[in-house]
Amino acid sequence: MSLLHILIFAAIALAHGALLKGRGRNWLMLIASVLALYWLQPSTPIRHLDFWLSTASLALTIIVWAATRSQTPNLKLPTPNPNHPTTEPPNHRTTQPPNHPTTPRQRPVAIAEREPPNHPTTLLIIVSLILLIALNRTLAFCCLTPTRPPGVLQVTIALALIAAIAFLVSHFRPNPLILIAVILFLFIALKTDSLAHALSAALRALNGQDASQASPLDIRWLGFSYLAFRLIHVLRERASGKLPDLSLQEFVIYTVFFPAITAGPIDRVERFVKDLRAPFVLSQSSVAEGGWRILWGVFKKFALADTLALVALNEVNAAQVRSAFWMWALLYAYAFRLYFDFSGYTDIALGLARLLGVTLPDNFDRPYLSQNLTAFWNGWHITLAQWFRAHYFNPLTRALRSRQWPPALIIAFTQLSTMILIGLWHGVTWNFVAWGVWHGIGLFIHNRWADSTKPRAALLDNRPLLKRAAAIGGALLTFHFVALGWAWFALPEIGLSLKVLRVLFGR
Repeated sequence: MSLLHILIFAAIALAHGALLKGRGRNWLMLIASVLALYWLQPSTPIRHLDFWLSTASLALTIIVWAATRSQTPNLKLPTPNPNHPTTEPPNHRTTQPPNHPTTPRQRPVAIAEREPPNHPTTLLIIVSLILLIALNRTLAFCCLTPTRPPGVLQVTIALALIAAIAFLVSHFRPNPLILIAVILFLFIALKTDSLAHALSAALRALNGQDASQASPLDIRWLGFSYLAFRLIHVLRERASGKLPDLSLQEFVIYTVFFPAITAGPIDRVERFVKDLRAPFVLSQSSVAEGGWRILWGVFKKFALADTLALVALNEVNAAQVRSAFWMWALLYAYAFRLYFDFSGYTDIALGLARLLGVTLPDNFDRPYLSQNLTAFWNGWHITLAQWFRAHYFNPLTRALRSRQWPPALIIAFTQLSTMILIGLWHGVTWNFVAWGVWHGIGLFIHNRWADSTKPRAALLDNRPLLKRAAAIGGALLTFHFVALGWAWFALPEIGLSLKVLRVLFGR
Protein backbone atom coordinates (compact mmCIF):
# COMPACT_ATOMS: atom_id res chain seq x y z
CA MET A 1 0.00 0.00 0.00
CA SER A 2 1.14 3.51 -0.77
CA LEU A 3 0.62 6.55 1.45
CA LEU A 4 -2.36 7.52 -0.70
CA HIS A 5 -4.01 4.13 -0.17
CA ILE A 6 -3.44 4.33 3.59
CA LEU A 7 -4.82 7.87 3.80
CA ILE A 8 -7.98 7.00 1.85
CA PHE A 9 -8.64 3.79 3.80
CA ALA A 10 -8.19 5.59 7.13
CA ALA A 11 -10.45 8.46 6.01
CA ILE A 12 -13.20 6.02 4.96
CA ALA A 13 -13.02 4.20 8.30
CA LEU A 14 -13.11 7.44 10.30
CA ALA A 15 -15.95 8.90 8.22
CA HIS A 16 -17.99 5.73 8.64
CA GLY A 17 -17.43 5.66 12.39
CA ALA A 18 -18.28 9.33 12.81
CA LEU A 19 -21.31 9.49 10.52
CA LEU A 20 -22.89 6.03 10.71
CA LYS A 21 -21.82 5.08 14.26
CA GLY A 22 -20.90 1.54 13.25
CA ARG A 23 -24.09 0.83 11.27
CA GLY A 24 -23.47 -1.20 8.14
CA ARG A 25 -19.86 -1.79 9.16
CA ASN A 26 -19.61 -5.28 7.68
CA TRP A 27 -21.11 -4.17 4.38
CA LEU A 28 -18.58 -1.33 4.25
CA MET A 29 -15.72 -3.77 4.89
CA LEU A 30 -17.04 -6.13 2.21
CA ILE A 31 -17.27 -3.41 -0.44
CA ALA A 32 -13.94 -1.84 0.53
CA SER A 33 -12.17 -5.21 0.49
CA VAL A 34 -13.51 -6.18 -2.94
CA LEU A 35 -12.62 -2.82 -4.47
CA ALA A 36 -9.19 -2.83 -2.77
CA LEU A 37 -8.38 -6.17 -4.43
CA TYR A 38 -8.54 -4.46 -7.82
CA TRP A 39 -7.12 -1.12 -6.73
CA LEU A 40 -4.04 -2.55 -4.97
CA GLN A 41 -3.33 -5.26 -7.55
CA PRO A 42 -0.05 -4.43 -9.39
CA SER A 43 -0.18 -4.02 -13.14
CA THR A 44 1.19 -6.79 -15.34
CA PRO A 45 2.41 -6.81 -18.96
CA ILE A 46 -0.07 -9.59 -19.77
CA ARG A 47 -3.27 -8.07 -21.11
CA HIS A 48 -6.12 -7.87 -18.54
CA LEU A 49 -4.26 -10.15 -16.12
CA ASP A 50 -4.44 -7.71 -13.21
CA PHE A 51 -8.24 -7.81 -13.45
CA TRP A 52 -8.42 -11.58 -13.76
CA LEU A 53 -6.07 -12.21 -10.82
CA SER A 54 -8.25 -10.12 -8.51
CA THR A 55 -11.34 -11.88 -9.82
CA ALA A 56 -9.64 -15.24 -9.27
CA SER A 57 -9.07 -14.33 -5.60
CA LEU A 58 -12.81 -13.77 -5.19
CA ALA A 59 -13.60 -16.92 -7.18
CA LEU A 60 -11.40 -19.08 -4.96
CA THR A 61 -12.95 -17.51 -1.88
CA ILE A 62 -16.53 -18.19 -3.03
CA ILE A 63 -15.72 -21.76 -4.12
CA VAL A 64 -14.07 -22.61 -0.79
CA TRP A 65 -16.98 -21.03 1.08
CA ALA A 66 -19.41 -23.16 -0.95
CA ALA A 67 -17.42 -26.29 -0.08
CA THR A 68 -17.20 -25.55 3.63
CA ARG A 69 -20.78 -24.29 3.93
CA SER A 70 -22.18 -27.52 2.52
CA GLN A 71 -20.71 -29.48 5.44
CA THR A 72 -21.15 -26.90 8.21
CA PRO A 73 -23.18 -27.78 11.29
CA ASN A 74 -25.42 -25.06 12.69
CA LEU A 75 -23.52 -24.40 15.92
CA LYS A 76 -25.45 -22.72 18.72
CA LEU A 77 -23.06 -20.33 20.39
CA PRO A 78 -23.74 -17.58 22.94
CA THR A 79 -24.56 -14.08 21.78
CA PRO A 80 -21.89 -11.51 22.73
CA ASN A 81 -22.58 -9.27 25.72
CA PRO A 82 -22.07 -5.60 24.70
CA ASN A 83 -21.02 -4.81 28.27
CA HIS A 84 -17.98 -7.04 28.01
CA PRO A 85 -15.18 -6.86 25.45
CA THR A 86 -15.36 -9.58 22.81
CA THR A 87 -11.99 -9.09 21.21
CA GLU A 88 -8.71 -10.60 22.29
CA PRO A 89 -5.58 -8.56 22.91
CA PRO A 90 -3.42 -8.04 19.81
CA ASN A 91 -0.81 -10.54 20.93
CA HIS A 92 -2.57 -13.79 21.88
CA ARG A 93 0.03 -16.30 20.84
CA THR A 94 1.07 -19.25 22.95
CA THR A 95 4.10 -18.98 25.18
CA GLN A 96 5.39 -22.33 23.97
CA PRO A 97 8.24 -22.37 21.44
CA PRO A 98 6.84 -22.40 17.90
CA ASN A 99 8.61 -25.59 16.92
CA HIS A 100 8.51 -27.59 20.15
CA PRO A 101 6.72 -30.93 19.94
CA THR A 102 4.96 -30.36 23.27
CA THR A 103 3.17 -27.24 21.98
CA PRO A 104 -0.58 -27.76 22.53
CA ARG A 105 -3.02 -27.52 19.67
CA GLN A 106 -4.89 -24.25 19.38
CA ARG A 107 -8.55 -24.51 20.25
CA PRO A 108 -11.28 -22.68 18.36
CA VAL A 109 -12.52 -19.43 19.84
CA ALA A 110 -16.22 -19.41 20.68
CA ILE A 111 -18.04 -16.87 18.53
CA ALA A 112 -21.56 -15.60 18.58
CA GLU A 113 -24.32 -17.04 16.44
CA ARG A 114 -24.52 -15.01 13.27
CA GLU A 115 -27.47 -13.03 11.97
CA PRO A 116 -29.84 -14.61 9.40
CA PRO A 117 -28.00 -15.55 6.17
CA ASN A 118 -27.49 -12.74 3.65
CA HIS A 119 -25.82 -14.82 0.96
CA PRO A 120 -27.90 -13.55 -2.04
CA THR A 121 -27.33 -9.91 -1.11
CA THR A 122 -23.61 -10.48 -0.62
CA LEU A 123 -23.31 -12.29 -3.94
CA LEU A 124 -25.27 -9.56 -5.72
CA ILE A 125 -22.99 -6.87 -4.30
CA ILE A 126 -19.82 -8.75 -5.33
CA VAL A 127 -21.08 -9.40 -8.87
CA SER A 128 -22.25 -5.79 -9.21
CA LEU A 129 -18.88 -4.46 -8.11
CA ILE A 130 -17.01 -6.69 -10.56
CA LEU A 131 -19.28 -5.65 -13.42
CA LEU A 132 -18.94 -2.00 -12.40
CA ILE A 133 -15.16 -2.33 -12.58
CA ALA A 134 -15.47 -3.99 -15.99
CA LEU A 135 -17.63 -1.08 -17.17
CA ASN A 136 -14.69 1.18 -16.43
CA ARG A 137 -13.35 -0.06 -19.79
CA THR A 138 -15.78 2.26 -21.55
CA LEU A 139 -16.83 4.79 -18.91
CA ALA A 140 -13.33 5.57 -17.61
CA PHE A 141 -14.74 7.29 -14.52
CA CYS A 142 -11.98 6.14 -12.21
CA CYS A 143 -8.72 4.25 -12.02
CA LEU A 144 -10.08 1.17 -10.24
CA THR A 145 -7.67 -1.14 -12.07
CA PRO A 146 -4.05 -0.46 -13.07
CA THR A 147 -4.78 -1.32 -16.71
CA ARG A 148 -7.84 -1.41 -18.91
CA PRO A 149 -10.25 -4.21 -17.84
CA PRO A 150 -11.67 -6.79 -20.26
CA GLY A 151 -15.06 -6.46 -21.93
CA VAL A 152 -18.29 -6.86 -19.97
CA LEU A 153 -19.33 -9.91 -22.01
CA GLN A 154 -16.11 -11.74 -21.15
CA VAL A 155 -16.54 -10.87 -17.50
CA THR A 156 -20.17 -12.03 -17.50
CA ILE A 157 -19.20 -15.39 -18.99
CA ALA A 158 -16.42 -15.78 -16.42
CA LEU A 159 -18.80 -14.98 -13.55
CA ALA A 160 -21.31 -17.53 -14.85
CA LEU A 161 -18.54 -20.14 -14.96
CA ILE A 162 -17.48 -19.32 -11.39
CA ALA A 163 -21.10 -19.63 -10.24
CA ALA A 164 -21.41 -23.02 -11.94
CA ILE A 165 -18.24 -24.31 -10.29
CA ALA A 166 -19.37 -23.04 -6.89
CA PHE A 167 -22.74 -24.75 -7.33
CA LEU A 168 -21.12 -28.05 -8.28
CA VAL A 169 -18.70 -27.84 -5.36
CA SER A 170 -21.56 -27.13 -2.95
CA HIS A 171 -23.65 -29.97 -4.40
CA PHE A 172 -21.02 -32.72 -4.61
CA ARG A 173 -19.11 -31.81 -1.42
CA PRO A 174 -15.54 -32.63 -2.50
CA ASN A 175 -12.96 -33.72 0.03
CA PRO A 176 -11.25 -30.61 1.46
CA LEU A 177 -7.90 -32.19 0.57
CA ILE A 178 -8.76 -31.79 -3.13
CA LEU A 179 -9.24 -28.04 -2.77
CA ILE A 180 -6.12 -27.80 -0.62
CA ALA A 181 -4.18 -29.59 -3.38
CA VAL A 182 -5.50 -27.12 -5.98
CA ILE A 183 -4.46 -24.14 -3.85
CA LEU A 184 -1.02 -25.64 -3.21
CA PHE A 185 -0.58 -26.31 -6.92
CA LEU A 186 -1.28 -22.65 -7.72
CA PHE A 187 1.04 -21.61 -4.90
CA ILE A 188 3.90 -23.78 -6.18
CA ALA A 189 3.35 -22.63 -9.76
CA LEU A 190 3.57 -18.97 -8.75
CA LYS A 191 6.58 -19.44 -6.45
CA THR A 192 8.66 -21.56 -8.86
CA ASP A 193 10.40 -19.47 -11.51
CA SER A 194 10.32 -22.12 -14.23
CA LEU A 195 6.62 -22.84 -13.72
CA ALA A 196 5.74 -19.15 -13.48
CA HIS A 197 7.69 -18.51 -16.70
CA ALA A 198 5.80 -21.29 -18.50
CA LEU A 199 2.47 -19.98 -17.20
CA SER A 200 3.34 -16.47 -18.34
CA ALA A 201 4.24 -17.73 -21.82
CA ALA A 202 0.93 -19.64 -22.03
CA LEU A 203 -1.10 -16.60 -20.96
CA ARG A 204 0.75 -14.39 -23.42
CA ALA A 205 0.07 -16.82 -26.25
CA LEU A 206 -3.59 -17.00 -25.24
CA ASN A 207 -3.79 -13.20 -25.43
CA GLY A 208 -1.98 -13.03 -28.77
CA GLN A 209 1.12 -11.50 -27.19
CA ASP A 210 4.76 -12.43 -27.78
CA ALA A 211 5.47 -15.51 -25.62
CA SER A 212 9.23 -15.01 -26.01
CA GLN A 213 8.94 -11.96 -23.71
CA ALA A 214 7.55 -14.07 -20.86
CA SER A 215 9.00 -13.61 -17.37
CA PRO A 216 8.22 -15.12 -13.95
CA LEU A 217 7.66 -11.54 -12.74
CA ASP A 218 4.71 -11.14 -15.12
CA ILE A 219 2.36 -12.87 -12.68
CA ARG A 220 2.17 -10.76 -9.54
CA TRP A 221 -0.91 -11.94 -7.69
CA LEU A 222 -1.77 -9.53 -4.89
CA GLY A 223 -1.66 -11.22 -1.49
CA PHE A 224 -2.01 -14.75 -2.85
CA SER A 225 0.32 -16.23 -0.22
CA TYR A 226 -1.88 -14.90 2.58
CA LEU A 227 -5.09 -15.76 0.74
CA ALA A 228 -3.89 -19.34 0.21
CA PHE A 229 -2.99 -19.83 3.86
CA ARG A 230 -6.32 -18.45 5.05
CA LEU A 231 -8.24 -20.74 2.70
CA ILE A 232 -6.17 -23.78 3.69
CA HIS A 233 -6.73 -22.89 7.35
CA VAL A 234 -10.50 -22.82 6.80
CA LEU A 235 -10.45 -26.13 4.90
CA ARG A 236 -8.43 -27.76 7.66
CA GLU A 237 -10.81 -26.41 10.29
CA ARG A 238 -13.70 -27.83 8.28
CA ALA A 239 -12.04 -31.23 8.01
CA SER A 240 -11.52 -31.33 11.79
CA GLY A 241 -15.11 -30.21 12.48
CA LYS A 242 -14.12 -27.02 14.30
CA LEU A 243 -15.44 -24.46 11.80
CA PRO A 244 -18.77 -22.79 12.69
CA ASP A 245 -21.29 -21.71 10.11
CA LEU A 246 -20.12 -18.55 8.31
CA SER A 247 -22.09 -16.29 6.02
CA LEU A 248 -20.66 -15.46 2.61
CA GLN A 249 -20.24 -11.87 3.76
CA GLU A 250 -18.16 -12.91 6.76
CA PHE A 251 -16.10 -15.36 4.73
CA VAL A 252 -15.20 -12.88 2.00
CA ILE A 253 -14.25 -10.19 4.51
CA TYR A 254 -12.02 -12.67 6.37
CA THR A 255 -10.16 -13.88 3.30
CA VAL A 256 -9.61 -10.55 1.50
CA PHE A 257 -9.80 -8.06 4.40
CA PHE A 258 -8.21 -5.00 2.80
CA PRO A 259 -5.86 -3.91 5.66
CA ALA A 260 -4.29 -7.41 5.77
CA ILE A 261 -4.40 -8.56 2.14
CA THR A 262 -0.95 -7.27 1.16
CA ALA A 263 1.24 -8.31 4.11
CA GLY A 264 -0.87 -10.19 6.65
CA PRO A 265 -1.19 -11.04 9.46
CA ILE A 266 -2.76 -14.50 9.01
CA ASP A 267 -5.62 -14.40 11.50
CA ARG A 268 -7.67 -17.41 12.61
CA VAL A 269 -11.17 -17.38 11.15
CA GLU A 270 -12.92 -18.08 14.48
CA ARG A 271 -11.20 -15.15 16.18
CA PHE A 272 -11.71 -12.79 13.23
CA VAL A 273 -15.43 -13.50 12.86
CA LYS A 274 -15.85 -13.01 16.60
CA ASP A 275 -14.92 -9.36 16.03
CA LEU A 276 -17.23 -9.08 13.01
CA ARG A 277 -20.21 -10.23 15.07
CA ALA A 278 -19.48 -8.00 18.04
CA PRO A 279 -21.21 -4.60 18.28
CA PHE A 280 -18.90 -1.71 17.49
CA VAL A 281 -19.04 2.04 17.85
CA LEU A 282 -15.94 4.06 17.05
CA SER A 283 -14.57 5.48 20.30
CA GLN A 284 -11.81 7.92 21.15
CA SER A 285 -9.65 5.06 22.38
CA SER A 286 -10.13 3.20 19.09
CA VAL A 287 -9.17 6.31 17.11
CA ALA A 288 -6.15 6.97 19.33
CA GLU A 289 -4.92 3.38 19.25
CA GLY A 290 -5.58 2.86 15.54
CA GLY A 291 -4.18 6.25 14.55
CA TRP A 292 -1.00 5.71 16.55
CA ARG A 293 -0.40 2.28 15.01
CA ILE A 294 -0.89 3.72 11.51
CA LEU A 295 1.48 6.65 12.12
CA TRP A 296 4.09 4.41 13.71
CA GLY A 297 3.82 1.94 10.85
CA VAL A 298 4.12 4.68 8.24
CA PHE A 299 7.26 6.00 9.95
CA LYS A 300 8.85 2.56 10.13
CA LYS A 301 8.00 1.66 6.53
CA PHE A 302 8.45 4.89 4.61
CA ALA A 303 11.08 6.67 6.72
CA LEU A 304 13.24 3.93 8.23
CA ALA A 305 12.85 0.93 5.92
CA ASP A 306 12.93 2.87 2.65
CA THR A 307 16.01 4.79 3.81
CA LEU A 308 17.83 1.62 4.85
CA ALA A 309 16.91 0.04 1.50
CA LEU A 310 19.37 2.45 -0.15
CA VAL A 311 22.31 0.76 1.61
CA ALA A 312 20.92 -2.70 2.42
CA LEU A 313 22.44 -5.91 1.09
CA ASN A 314 21.30 -6.77 -2.42
CA GLU A 315 22.48 -8.68 -5.47
CA VAL A 316 24.46 -5.75 -6.90
CA ASN A 317 26.41 -4.53 -3.86
CA ALA A 318 26.96 -8.10 -2.60
CA ALA A 319 28.98 -8.84 -5.73
CA GLN A 320 31.01 -5.62 -5.51
CA VAL A 321 31.95 -5.18 -1.82
CA ARG A 322 35.28 -6.68 -0.73
CA SER A 323 35.59 -5.16 2.75
CA ALA A 324 34.37 -7.12 5.77
CA PHE A 325 33.43 -3.88 7.55
CA TRP A 326 31.21 -2.66 4.72
CA MET A 327 29.70 -6.09 4.15
CA TRP A 328 28.66 -6.18 7.82
CA ALA A 329 27.19 -2.70 7.38
CA LEU A 330 25.17 -3.90 4.37
CA LEU A 331 23.98 -6.97 6.27
CA TYR A 332 22.92 -4.96 9.35
CA ALA A 333 21.10 -2.50 7.10
CA TYR A 334 19.24 -5.35 5.42
CA ALA A 335 18.29 -6.95 8.74
CA PHE A 336 16.74 -3.74 10.09
CA ARG A 337 15.28 -2.71 6.75
CA LEU A 338 13.44 -6.06 6.55
CA TYR A 339 12.15 -5.70 10.10
CA PHE A 340 10.99 -2.08 9.75
CA ASP A 341 9.39 -2.77 6.36
CA PHE A 342 7.44 -5.84 7.42
CA SER A 343 6.53 -4.71 10.92
CA GLY A 344 5.60 -1.28 9.56
CA TYR A 345 3.05 -2.79 7.19
CA THR A 346 1.74 -4.90 10.08
CA ASP A 347 1.28 -1.80 12.24
CA ILE A 348 -0.62 -0.09 9.42
CA ALA A 349 -2.87 -3.13 9.00
CA LEU A 350 -3.55 -3.35 12.74
CA GLY A 351 -4.29 0.38 12.91
CA LEU A 352 -6.72 0.38 9.99
CA ALA A 353 -8.46 -2.71 11.34
CA ARG A 354 -8.76 -1.13 14.78
CA LEU A 355 -10.65 1.82 13.28
CA LEU A 356 -13.19 -0.74 12.04
CA GLY A 357 -13.48 -2.65 15.30
CA VAL A 358 -11.27 -5.59 14.32
CA THR A 359 -8.28 -6.48 16.51
CA LEU A 360 -5.85 -8.33 14.27
CA PRO A 361 -3.09 -10.36 15.95
CA ASP A 362 0.34 -8.77 16.10
CA ASN A 363 3.08 -10.25 13.95
CA PHE A 364 6.18 -8.95 15.75
CA ASP A 365 7.27 -8.72 19.37
CA ARG A 366 10.81 -7.28 19.60
CA PRO A 367 12.34 -10.27 17.76
CA TYR A 368 15.88 -8.86 17.58
CA LEU A 369 16.02 -8.71 21.39
CA SER A 370 15.29 -12.44 21.72
CA GLN A 371 17.74 -14.38 23.87
CA ASN A 372 17.54 -17.56 21.79
CA LEU A 373 16.35 -18.70 18.39
CA THR A 374 13.13 -20.28 19.66
CA ALA A 375 12.19 -16.98 21.30
CA PHE A 376 13.02 -15.21 18.03
CA TRP A 377 10.44 -17.33 16.20
CA ASN A 378 7.94 -16.51 18.96
CA GLY A 379 8.39 -12.85 18.02
CA TRP A 380 9.02 -12.85 14.26
CA HIS A 381 6.13 -13.32 11.82
CA ILE A 382 4.15 -14.76 14.70
CA THR A 383 1.02 -15.71 12.76
CA LEU A 384 3.02 -17.58 10.11
CA ALA A 385 4.80 -19.60 12.82
CA GLN A 386 1.43 -20.32 14.45
CA TRP A 387 -0.05 -21.42 11.12
CA PHE A 388 2.75 -23.91 10.48
CA ARG A 389 2.63 -25.07 14.08
CA ALA A 390 -1.11 -25.80 13.91
CA HIS A 391 -1.32 -27.25 10.40
CA TYR A 392 2.03 -28.97 9.90
CA PHE A 393 4.39 -29.18 12.87
CA ASN A 394 2.00 -30.52 15.52
CA PRO A 395 0.23 -33.07 13.26
CA LEU A 396 3.58 -34.33 11.98
CA THR A 397 4.97 -34.59 15.51
CA ARG A 398 1.97 -36.64 16.65
CA ALA A 399 2.27 -38.90 13.61
CA LEU A 400 5.96 -39.57 14.21
CA ARG A 401 5.36 -40.21 17.91
CA SER A 402 2.76 -42.83 17.00
CA ARG A 403 5.47 -44.54 14.94
CA GLN A 404 7.73 -44.45 18.02
CA TRP A 405 10.54 -42.44 16.47
CA PRO A 406 13.31 -41.41 18.91
CA PRO A 407 12.48 -37.99 20.46
CA ALA A 408 15.68 -36.32 19.23
CA LEU A 409 15.04 -37.54 15.69
CA ILE A 410 11.45 -36.27 15.82
CA ILE A 411 12.63 -32.84 16.93
CA ALA A 412 15.33 -32.68 14.26
CA PHE A 413 13.06 -33.78 11.41
CA THR A 414 10.04 -31.66 12.33
CA GLN A 415 12.02 -28.50 12.99
CA LEU A 416 14.12 -28.85 9.86
CA SER A 417 11.20 -29.66 7.56
CA THR A 418 9.04 -26.89 9.06
CA MET A 419 11.69 -24.24 8.50
CA ILE A 420 12.39 -25.46 4.95
CA LEU A 421 8.68 -25.13 4.16
CA ILE A 422 8.63 -21.63 5.66
CA GLY A 423 11.57 -20.80 3.41
CA LEU A 424 9.79 -22.21 0.35
CA TRP A 425 6.71 -20.16 1.27
CA HIS A 426 8.78 -17.12 0.31
CA GLY A 427 9.89 -18.67 -2.99
CA VAL A 428 10.90 -22.03 -4.46
CA THR A 429 14.65 -21.43 -4.76
CA TRP A 430 17.74 -23.12 -3.32
CA ASN A 431 18.55 -19.98 -1.34
CA PHE A 432 15.27 -20.15 0.55
CA VAL A 433 15.89 -23.86 1.17
CA ALA A 434 19.33 -22.96 2.58
CA TRP A 435 17.74 -20.28 4.78
CA GLY A 436 15.25 -22.85 6.09
CA VAL A 437 18.02 -25.36 6.78
CA TRP A 438 20.01 -22.65 8.58
CA HIS A 439 17.14 -21.94 10.96
CA GLY A 440 16.10 -25.59 11.29
CA ILE A 441 19.59 -26.60 12.40
CA GLY A 442 19.79 -23.59 14.71
CA LEU A 443 16.48 -24.47 16.38
CA PHE A 444 17.55 -28.08 16.85
CA ILE A 445 20.88 -27.05 18.40
CA HIS A 446 19.12 -24.66 20.75
CA ASN A 447 16.59 -27.33 21.71
CA ARG A 448 19.37 -29.80 22.59
CA TRP A 449 21.37 -27.11 24.41
CA ALA A 450 18.35 -25.99 26.45
CA ASP A 451 17.57 -29.56 27.48
CA SER A 452 21.17 -30.30 28.47
CA THR A 453 21.62 -27.10 30.51
CA LYS A 454 18.19 -27.07 32.15
CA PRO A 455 19.46 -28.52 35.47
CA ARG A 456 22.04 -25.73 35.73
CA ALA A 457 19.82 -22.88 34.53
CA ALA A 458 18.28 -22.39 38.00
CA LEU A 459 21.72 -21.55 39.39
CA LEU A 460 21.63 -18.22 37.51
CA ASP A 461 18.64 -17.06 39.58
CA ASN A 462 20.95 -16.53 42.54
CA ARG A 463 23.54 -14.65 40.44
CA PRO A 464 21.73 -11.67 38.87
CA LEU A 465 24.82 -10.14 37.23
CA LEU A 466 25.75 -13.41 35.57
CA LYS A 467 22.14 -13.94 34.53
CA ARG A 468 22.04 -10.47 32.97
CA ALA A 469 25.32 -11.11 31.14
CA ALA A 470 23.97 -14.43 29.85
CA ALA A 471 20.81 -12.68 28.61
CA ILE A 472 22.80 -10.00 26.76
CA GLY A 473 25.16 -12.59 25.31
CA GLY A 474 22.24 -14.75 24.18
CA ALA A 475 20.54 -11.80 22.51
CA LEU A 476 23.73 -10.80 20.65
CA LEU A 477 24.39 -14.36 19.55
CA THR A 478 20.81 -14.86 18.39
CA PHE A 479 20.72 -11.57 16.49
CA HIS A 480 23.92 -12.35 14.61
CA PHE A 481 22.80 -15.88 13.82
CA VAL A 482 19.59 -14.46 12.34
CA ALA A 483 21.48 -11.68 10.52
CA LEU A 484 23.87 -14.18 8.93
CA GLY A 485 20.85 -16.18 7.83
CA TRP A 486 19.59 -13.13 5.91
CA ALA A 487 22.56 -13.63 3.56
CA TRP A 488 20.68 -16.65 2.20
CA PHE A 489 17.33 -14.87 2.23
CA ALA A 490 18.34 -11.63 0.50
CA LEU A 491 20.24 -13.04 -2.48
CA PRO A 492 19.16 -15.15 -5.45
CA GLU A 493 22.10 -17.57 -5.72
CA ILE A 494 23.87 -19.91 -3.30
CA GLY A 495 27.28 -18.93 -4.66
CA LEU A 496 26.70 -15.25 -4.04
CA SER A 497 25.52 -15.94 -0.48
CA LEU A 498 28.63 -18.02 0.21
CA LYS A 499 30.78 -15.17 -1.14
CA VAL A 500 29.08 -12.74 1.26
CA LEU A 501 29.70 -15.06 4.21
CA ARG A 502 33.38 -15.40 3.25
CA VAL A 503 33.81 -11.62 3.03
CA LEU A 504 32.04 -11.13 6.37
CA PHE A 505 34.70 -13.23 8.06
CA GLY A 506 37.62 -11.74 6.13
CA ARG A 507 38.23 -14.64 3.77
